[in-house]
Amino acid sequence: MPLGAVHSNKFRVFTAGQKRRVTPAIKRQMRLRSAVEPVIGHIKSEHRMGRNYLAHAQGDAINAILAAAGYNFSLLLTWLKQFLWLLIAALHIRPKQLTA
Repeated sequence: MPLGAVHSNKFRVFTAGQKRRVTPAIKRQMRLRSAVEPVIGHIKSEHRMGRNYLAHAQGDAINAILAAAGYNFSLLLTWLKQFLWLLIAALHIRPKQLTA
């Protein structure tokens, strides 16, 4: 018996394009997964997660957490950069006060 055939009946597999026995909740979960997968791919490529130099499952978890922290930090830096540009633009465009 092949290794993939040995499983409990506790789990069900859904594939893209499947029509039967797919509830709206399952469709929602599949759409969410489709939205998350590209982000994971970018994180792996941009934050060097292709090769994990930390050992065992705990190393995998640490690597993923550090990559997520780096991703969040890059989002924060992007937001800060946009905020500072808006602040500088607002100060630069401010009308001059007339003196009497």
